[in-house]
Amino acid sequence: MSSKRVRRAYRFRFYPTPQQEELLRRTLGCARLVYNKALALRSESWTRDRRNVTFKDTSRMLTEWKRDENLGFLNDVSCVPLQQALRHLQQAYANFFNHKGDYPTFKRKSRGGSASFTRYAFTWNESKRELKLAKMKEPLPIRWSRTLPKGCVPSSATISLDAAQRWHISILVEDAVRELPASNRSVGVDLGLESFAITSDGEKIGNPRFRAKEAKHLRKAQKSLSRKRKGSNNQRKARLKIARIHARIADRRRDFLHKLSTRLIRENQTVVVEDLNVQGMSRRCKPVPDPNHPGRYLKNGQSRKKGMNRSITDTGWRELRTMLEYKADWYGRQLVVIDRWYPSSQTCSTCGKRTGRKALNIREWTCPYCGTHHDRDVNAAKNIQAAGLAVIACGDGRTAERRNMRPADPIRP
Repeated sequence: MSSKRVRRAYRFRFYPTPQQEELLRRTLGCARLVYNKALALRSESWTRDRRNVTFKDTSRMLTEWKRDENLGFLNDVSCVPLQQALRHLQQAYANFFNHKGDYPTFKRKSRGGSASFTRYAFTWNESKRELKLAKMKEPLPIRWSRTLPKGCVPSSATISLDAAQRWHISILVEDAVRELPASNRSVGVDLGLESFAITSDGEKIGNPRFRAKEAKHLRKAQKSLSRKRKGSNNQRKARLKIARIHARIADRRRDFLHKLSTRLIRENQTVVVEDLNVQGMSRRCKPVPDPNHPGRYLKNGQSRKKGMNRSITDTGWRELRTMLEYKADWYGRQLVVIDRWYPSSQTCSTCGKRTGRKALNIREWTCPYCGTHHDRDVNAAKNIQAAGLAVIACGDGRTAERRNMRPADPIRP
């Protein structure tokens, strides 16, 4: 078994002292200020003068800002997080122009924040497992929930404060990952709402519905927030309570997705999934007017769309695919993503005949050509697996054909 060098980030909780917390909060505020000022300047320059402000221009402006009397507090923190904030803004613009993300937005204090320190802005003692940031006298009290790889020198450390007021540090190291033994197993995975994932082997993994389980507590906390006076300490406490509920939901969902993705990668050489348009599926739709009753709306066009929006955003389908992508690259596995318009629910996995679109309430059906009785989700998973193996053997010809048929023949159920 061969091994490869990869960059991995290890995330830990830490509980700073009052002096450290004061310096860290000041650092986060300065990094947020620099990011927002640079974003406002670049946007205004292009809107007003059609002039492009580059990263080098913002770096020179940062030097001028430090010399300003009103911004002299920027010198009280390390210069590295401020420079990294400009680099993050430049990367955000690059992602926008490469159609990988939306236009950069201003950072808000209520969402916490983060600050990145490069190798020359902190000291690392491997024997004592101590990490001390620039302008700090004592190392951070990190809770080492797991050990870092021996001999690895951290290349960067990112301090973050989430909306629930929890401090985390993400340490980036270069680690050797050993590839898993080769296997001849392959699996197709169909993602759904009733069952989170259905495999081509017939296994159905239930949908945890973490947000739905906390809906009662979340509704009660949001009602309590609405009764608080704006700007008061009670309002701040109520917001913190809501943020902690959301953080608990996110932590549980992330843990579930990590365990599922790791199991799929370990047990199978090839994993096949669909390219789902999660953003389009979870977009809220306008109510559909009832033509027979003016002023009323159709129930199916109003309530079902709203309910599916909440259920889809609670699943984390895109996060699962991201985990499968980098874990497959680490451990020598293969992840195949087939076209989203492939008719997996309309095709019989036994004879290959296409039987037409089916309503969402039809969970079982019998093929009129071969007489095979199918479970809708298991049949779709088997078709996804077959399509993925065909893509590996013959290329992406079939999915390209389906993509060309999309405007005239929307075949997605």
